[in-house]
Amino acid sequence: MPENVTTMEVDVDTLAAALDEGAPLVDVREPLEYAEARVPGATLLPLSQLQERVSEIDATRRTYVICRSGHRSAVVCEALASHGYDVVNVAGGTIAWIRAGYPFDQGD
Repeated sequence: MPENVTTMEVDVDTLAAALDEGAPLVDVREPLEYAEARVPGATLLPLSQLQERVSEIDATRRTYVICRSGHRSAVVCEALASHGYDVVNVAGGTIAWIRAGYPFDQGD
C-alpha cells in the first residue's frame, strides 16, 4: 500500500453542487443508520461489506463518500485512494448535511 496517500475532502455545499452535476455518492454507514437519515440519492455500501462490494464503486469516476460525521468515510477514502480510486470525503458527514438545511430521506 502506498504511503502518504492523501484524499480530498469537501464540505456539504460542494457535495450538493457535485450531486446536482450527477456525481455518485456512497454512504458507508450500516443499514439502520442509513434508514434514519441520508442524503437523497446516496448508495448504501456499508463499511462492513466494503471488501466484498468494492467492485460496485466505479474506479474511473470521482465518487463522494459519506458517513455520519466524516470519520468512517475518511478511513474508506484513504483505503480506496491507495488502490487508485478517485474518492472524496464529505467533511461533517450526514450530520453536517442536515444541519446545513439540505433535504434528507428517511426509511428503508
